[in-house]
Amino acid sequence: MPEQPSCVDGRLHHYAPRLVAFEHSKPSTSESPNTLIWVGGLGDGLLTVSYPTALAQSLPCEWSLSQVLLSSSYDGWGTSSLPQDCTELAECISYFQSIRPGKKIVLMGHSTGCQDALFYLTGRGFATRPSIQGVVLQASVSDREGMQGLVPKDVLDSGINIAQDMSAAGKEDEVLPSSATPDFTTSPVTAKRWLSLLSPSKDGDDDLFSSDLTNEQLKKSFGSLKRGSPLLILFSGSDQFAPDWVDKKAMVKRWTGFVRDGGGSIDEENGGIVDGASHNLQGDPDGVVQDLLRRVNGFIGRLDTGDFTKGL
Repeated sequence: MPEQPSCVDGRLHHYAPRLVAFEHSKPSTSESPNTLIWVGGLGDGLLTVSYPTALAQSLPCEWSLSQVLLSSSYDGWGTSSLPQDCTELAECISYFQSIRPGKKIVLMGHSTGCQDALFYLTGRGFATRPSIQGVVLQASVSDREGMQGLVPKDVLDSGINIAQDMSAAGKEDEVLPSSATPDFTTSPVTAKRWLSLLSPSKDGDDDLFSSDLTNEQLKKSFGSLKRGSPLLILFSGSDQFAPDWVDKKAMVKRWTGFVRDGGGSIDEENGGIVDGASHNLQGDPDGVVQDLLRRVNGFIGRLDTGDFTKGL
């Protein structure tokens, strides 16, 4: 059922040229709150997913939720990249740190936004980015594996071949012909981004959550998270973009093991599989949405009490 027109109160923060973040307002928010920055997935923008509005209202009064717009939002994802997203996220985080010095910032990714969140902490250039105090991955589904269930194999293979030929010809930053992505998107997509998402060699920047990644790959991502930025994983139990052959529980357990073995912090008390949840919880029963909100608030509560940083 399509969403009905609505009005959402808040502040619009202009954190960089042509880039904004929308902060949801609520009666009990303090003047200088801690900030949960929510990053959407492919095609998302302001208010394209409904649960962040409910989450914003459920947070403690010392916290607020801001939805960030990046140049990759809406139809811009196909001509952007994770490094570009993380450069812009760093600008957004620096902005909130400047207006709220000493306050906590947590980055929450949804879908492909989870790639942004994990890449921000572990990808190229991570050491120079502003620090954050936590990260949440909601619906961290592999785009490579997800597309295998959406697009016929011959169409995927054809698009990959076109992208590889363009890349080999030095045209990786040029937009693919529409015939290369007919069953997935009408948005413009560069050869470089298509290969990053479809990752035919299983080494694309975007290929962070596939079930067949090697131990060495996971060690470089989940295994390199620092204890000062605890992780919460919320994998939707009924995610329509997760292939049936993927063992969700086993995969989350594997990721968790790499975080712990690498010396990082992960919230196993609130994290795990969100039973009955679809990819973005759109239209899900209220009890499922409330379960997600409870888990995020539980994580925030543990951050506030210093549970994850005791002994540091």
